[in-house]
Amino acid sequence: MTCYEELKARGLIAQVTNEEEISKMVNEGKAVFYIGFDPTADSLHVGHFMALCLMKRLQMAGNRPIALIGGGTGMIGDPSGRTDMRSMMTTETIQHNCDCFKKQMERFIEFGEGKARMINNADWLLKLNYVELLREVGACFSVNNMLRAECYKQRMEKGLSFLEFNYMIMQSYDFYYLFQNYGCNMQFGGDDQWSNMLGGTELIRRKLGKDAHAMTITLLLNSEGKKMGKTAKGAVWLDPNKTSPYEFYQYWRNVGDGDVLKCLRMLTFLPLEQIDEMDKWEGSQLNTAKEVLAFELTKLVHGEEEAVKAQEAAKALFVGGGDMSNVPATQLTEADLTDGAIGVLDLMVKCKLAPSKKEARRLVEQGGVEVNGEKVASATVSYTAGDLSGDGLMIKKGKKVYHKAHM
Repeated sequence: MTCYEELKARGLIAQVTNEEEISKMVNEGKAVFYIGFDPTADSLHVGHFMALCLMKRLQMAGNRPIALIGGGTGMIGDPSGRTDMRSMMTTETIQHNCDCFKKQMERFIEFGEGKARMINNADWLLKLNYVELLREVGACFSVNNMLRAECYKQRMEKGLSFLEFNYMIMQSYDFYYLFQNYGCNMQFGGDDQWSNMLGGTELIRRKLGKDAHAMTITLLLNSEGKKMGKTAKGAVWLDPNKTSPYEFYQYWRNVGDGDVLKCLRMLTFLPLEQIDEMDKWEGSQLNTAKEVLAFELTKLVHGEEEAVKAQEAAKALFVGGGDMSNVPATQLTEADLTDGAIGVLDLMVKCKLAPSKKEARRLVEQGGVEVNGEKVASATVSYTAGDLSGDGLMIKKGKKVYHKAHM
């Protein structure tokens, strides 16, 4: 099976500009491709997972990835899939986020001479002269066509700012610049980026008379058609300080029965033959498939050691008899206690099981909190230093969230 055939078999490809050309380049290892990442946070998240896995697969087949960090476009903000305008960031924040991205990307792709490169579009976009840019590329963009683009349609109802209207031109200019200066012949991105990507291929065709290619990756949606990678706490981050390896493992362990095999195909590097065998699985076997998925993805992002720890913690909590030392925990100090004790609401906030005391109170009053196997009957319950010593307290929120508090 060729590299391109495998991408199709795994359900990764949504749209392509020229399948014959793209498959030939990818299979022969001749693609120099880029994927853009706007540094809107200090960590990548599950929404970036598909792109990172695709970069890894294509690099393994001999192709050269360019991770384009949007230090310049990040100052405008991509309107795709948004109903509101993104907040503006300082150059210092953008640079910090870029540095964090590279560190996380190094788990997936190999950077270096003749390998992957990381480039920041601020290097050229911030030097552009507005009048010169308009004269160079302005005539290549039809406002009528731009307004028909899906990424702008959603914003037209609430109002699209001129700032954001320029995003497509900036992204197209990136491809044009990379094509000329880095030999980049292909752009990959999420399926919601299709209009922006076609803007780039068209700009290259009109200005240089040459062909460049675009391919979109299938969006990671669950069986209800919603984007995956969100929890009640927000995004599932790749940074262990924002989403712990255990929480990351549990997110994938709890995907729906109808989503597990799709995720195994699209996100893991397990052979397709092995996944095809799992197609026949049903009932409790699907739980085994979810454990395989959770372990493989945690290993990919956080390394095998952390994946084993997360798996052990899950077994200890849900099956019993496993290693409890790997269960997520918070160590309290005397400073956290008032008159030698801490109330259950403060304890939940301290353990990050609730964003506020108000939310913690709601959970307790709805009967959604247990401590050491007993339901917390009142929001006024408190625990002493003695309760927190030794093995401490095992707090359970809802049906599946466990956390240990100790001193």
